[in-house]
Amino acid sequence: MHISDGVLPLPVIAVGWIITIILLAVTLRWAGKHGDIAKEIPKLSVLTSAFFVASLIHIDIPPSSAHLILNGVLGIFLGPLCYVAMFIGLTLQALLFQHGGLTVIGINTLNIGIPGLISYFVFIAGFRRKIPLALLGGICCGLAVLLTVVCLVSVLVISGEEFVSVAGVLAVAHIPIMIVEAFIGGAVVGYIAKVKPELLPIPIKGGKDEDQN
Repeated sequence: MHISDGVLPLPVIAVGWIITIILLAVTLRWAGKHGDIAKEIPKLSVLTSAFFVASLIHIDIPPSSAHLILNGVLGIFLGPLCYVAMFIGLTLQALLFQHGGLTVIGINTLNIGIPGLISYFVFIAGFRRKIPLALLGGICCGLAVLLTVVCLVSVLVISGEEFVSVAGVLAVAHIPIMIVEAFIGGAVVGYIAKVKPELLPIPIKGGKDEDQN
């Protein structure tokens, strides 16, 4: 899901940065209004690290790559802060390992961050409809990968006709990743719901409502 430097035209790169900067400001303010961001730092750090490591195990498919993303998991557990976590993870990967690139951090964050935010809203809506949490987690994480592929393909197609065939290959390559992440997300959410449900953005019986929405 990492687009490399030197691939996209300048206008696409610029739009990616503009939208990412706006979303970083909006999500930070949103998270601050609905809770104490300082208390979320340990959880943010752990999940950012998981995202960082998972994204490093990749298969190159120029001009991008296929790998586990975990943006659905981050969306569910971090809510609006998932966008910040993914921006930090992508920046560290670009600086430390040249994975992706510095100029495209904005568009890469956009491609995976918006699906992460959507997965959070879908999780909240699904919980209110009483969908089993493990199943709901799997749906959200699979959906996040699907939406990420849609964003990536859209960016490549907009950038030039020469990327159309590559976009098709990337879409097919991420089908197994979508399935794997759905299983991972379902297992993680199901387990956390049993042992530490307060980490999920849902009301806890007999406790404080943790819904950030």
